[in-house]
Amino acid sequence: MFRSAARFSSVLKNKGYKSNILLKGKECLSVLPSRNVSEDSKSFGLNLFRGQNHVDQVFPFPDVLDEEHKESLQILVDHTAKFFEEQNNSDKNDALETVEPETMQGLKELGAFGLQVPHEHHGVGLTNTQYARLVEIVGAHDLGVGIVLGAHQSIGFKGILLFGDDKQKAKYLPKLASGETMAAFCLTEPASGSDASSIKTRARLSSDGKHYILNGGKIWISNGGLAEIFTVFAKTEVKDEKTGDMKDKVTAFIVERSFGGVTNGAPEKKMGIKCSNTAEVHFEDVKIPVENVLGGIGGGFKVAMNILNNGRFGMVAALAGTMRYSIDKAVDHAAHRLQFGKKIYEFGAIQEKLAEMAIRHYVTESMAYMISGNMDAGFKDFQIEAAIGKIYASESAWYCADEAIQIMGGMQYASGSLKEVQKALQNPIGNLNVVMDTGTRMMKRRMGISTGVSFESVVHNDLATSGKQAAKSIELFGGTVETLLMKYKKSIIDEQMLLNRVADAAIDIYGMVSVLSRASRSLTNNVPSAQTESHMCQVFCEEASIRVERNLETAKSGAAYKRYKKMSDISNHVIQAGGIVQDHPLGF
Repeated sequence: MFRSAARFSSVLKNKGYKSNILLKGKECLSVLPSRNVSEDSKSFGLNLFRGQNHVDQVFPFPDVLDEEHKESLQILVDHTAKFFEEQNNSDKNDALETVEPETMQGLKELGAFGLQVPHEHHGVGLTNTQYARLVEIVGAHDLGVGIVLGAHQSIGFKGILLFGDDKQKAKYLPKLASGETMAAFCLTEPASGSDASSIKTRARLSSDGKHYILNGGKIWISNGGLAEIFTVFAKTEVKDEKTGDMKDKVTAFIVERSFGGVTNGAPEKKMGIKCSNTAEVHFEDVKIPVENVLGGIGGGFKVAMNILNNGRFGMVAALAGTMRYSIDKAVDHAAHRLQFGKKIYEFGAIQEKLAEMAIRHYVTESMAYMISGNMDAGFKDFQIEAAIGKIYASESAWYCADEAIQIMGGMQYASGSLKEVQKALQNPIGNLNVVMDTGTRMMKRRMGISTGVSFESVVHNDLATSGKQAAKSIELFGGTVETLLMKYKKSIIDEQMLLNRVADAAIDIYGMVSVLSRASRSLTNNVPSAQTESHMCQVFCEEASIRVERNLETAKSGAAYKRYKKMSDISNHVIQAGGIVQDHPLGF
């Protein structure tokens, strides 16, 4: 990531590497298959939905970089990490709601705006795997900057890389790679998201056949207020070769702000990633030269889907970096924070959080480099895998960030709900005596006979089934508590991973009783919303009863207990390592 590919090449030469490492232009891009593939897809994800098990794409784990490529990439990794640690101020970017000018200039000098642009067009020419490794670093430091960079190259001008002709590439890519001009991807409209067929923006051919006249608007466009180059999708009339009829089809266009008629709204106010510019973009009678059609007239849907499919893996890698950073911070705090005479990582509730965070990161990281490796190996179909990776990474990054906050921000070693469960079991032997004094209650439970819990007399008839679900949940809860008390006695207080499940079950049961009571009142009083309330109650009780049964069975399960012990071991290893335990998939 340097000011130019030539500067990058000279640095590698000083390190003893060949000048063409990573700079092979089209050969290194690897976003389209470089070899013929059979009509039978190798995609594991696609075949999964066909009921077939094709493992060629997932076994063995991709290893697409030789040692020389890895060593040269290490140089880029070191420079990128140093830049974000020493020059980028994420807090200031967030406060200013824009990337600082000095940071933008530094990114341009690093070559960060043209990571996958071929050398012949003044880019760095990285493969997908190499690109993933660098955006992982960005994701660990500043996701706002990551959006600025990603919206520019992962989707903004990716269409030119994938579908542009030689003239289009020669005209646009050099300035885009240097960061002199910024790019944006314009697909989303108020009535359509990634459903390109639903867009309303239109482009009509001028009477002289030299231009398309574009009118319409796009929303939520990342870099929308900064970009000079836009990949825009619009409906155009296309003649059906079979029938001769004119039909509307989506076409992709390369649009310059300098064409005139291109305006943008004010930056959107966002809850996060504030330094990335997000704005509406409007097109009014924009004259687009016919040579700026991208991917052929009517080929816009294919262009859009390929751009999105080729860009998603970058988000997976970036969020793997975010998760790694969150785990590092949480581990550092847990290893030093004292509560009740112990380091908080010694408590089961914290161990479970750290272990789950580490596991989710491991899965995300594995997905990121599985997908990028498949792309670099020339596999044609990876869209399902990329979509799965994006979803899993997004949800897991939220989970890790939230859990890190819980570990670092809490003053207690257990959550509030778990503390109350512990209080309820402060005297397990005494409580067990109370349980045993009830005579035949435990025996009835063991024999599957109801202990008498029923809501028949208090819930509305329409909610009878939900009432039975709640009653069953309460009986299961009582039986589980009895079992745990008998098995662990006083040591139950230390089994926090088990008690977490008991706490979750108690929360669900109380929720069931609460909605049963309220919905019954609404049904009895025949209020206007009674039927909707009844449906909400029924759905919640059905789903909650499933969760209660699952959590309580887990709390009693010997196999689950062994799993918790493994999670405790994982947590301890993460603490000892000061963060992530495993080596990076690329070895550094």
